[in-house]
Amino acid sequence: MMEQLSFFAVPSPCVGVCQSDSRGYCVGCLRSRDERFNWMNYSELQKQDVIRLCLQRKRRRQYAMHKAKQQEMLNQQIAHTAQLDFEDNNDSAADDVDLAGFDLDG
Repeated sequence: MMEQLSFFAVPSPCVGVCQSDSRGYCVGCLRSRDERFNWMNYSELQKQDVIRLCLQRKRRRQYAMHKAKQQEMLNQQIAHTAQLDFEDNNDSAADDVDLAGFDLDG
């Protein structure tokens, strides 16, 4: 396979946050363990491919976070709406109140 000539070396995407998430990807740069350990041995084309994969992982992570935030907001809205539901057909306490002796002037 022929590689495209590159004028500049592909820099490492490392941002100095070197911790793995539950799936084995770096929390900072989103490279897999193999991608991190083999970075120096990769060709420029392989490095560009890893960068592309990292960008895809970042977009998927952002989308998942966005969807989770939307779901959280929806759940909060449902909870607040339930609190404001004044039409409770099972509660007849309002019908049982005796206002016969109630006087505003008194």
